[in-house]
Amino acid sequence: MLTPAEVAALIRVSSNPRERVAIELLYGAGLRVSELVRLNWSDISLSQGYVRCFGKGSKERVVPIGSMASEALKSYKAEVGPEKKMNLRTGQPVFCNRQGKRLSRLVVWQIIKRLAERAGISKKLSPHTLRHSFATHLIENGADLRAVQELLGHASVVTTQLYTHISRGHLRRAYESAQQGPDRPSAASND
Repeated sequence: MLTPAEVAALIRVSSNPRERVAIELLYGAGLRVSELVRLNWSDISLSQGYVRCFGKGSKERVVPIGSMASEALKSYKAEVGPEKKMNLRTGQPVFCNRQGKRLSRLVVWQIIKRLAERAGISKKLSPHTLRHSFATHLIENGADLRAVQELLGHASVVTTQLYTHISRGHLRRAYESAQQGPDRPSAASND
């Protein structure tokens, strides 16, 4: 799993809008790499702030995107539209290679590996690491497990529970916070 600072570092070292958008959508929307590479421009609504993707079994889900992902998409769209002379409203793929064909999952993995090296992140990363980090960070910041389940497109909350481990440090902080009262010292001071 990545820390929020490591995710920010990946975005910061992105050398082009396509890389930044890929990271923003894998992490910021919790997309699977297969969903990312299948995205068409017609699946994105910047005005309403969502991405429509098709997950396992071609199950459709609509995922909100934040302002950073929206801004990255706008920049990317402005760059690729005129350059490729594409009609971006049609079923054109969002992520294309130089030949105008959809990016493969392997290319996305290679992009992440290259960005991790540039950012000085030595952890073994994959596109799934960003999805896992997205879910874990949501849970650690108080998101409801059922909401995370819906965002990830999991059929069962059990899958989400297995998928989103909560760090021991987060559990320790939550425990210490709950143990503190107006007349009680911090549990850390008793160590």
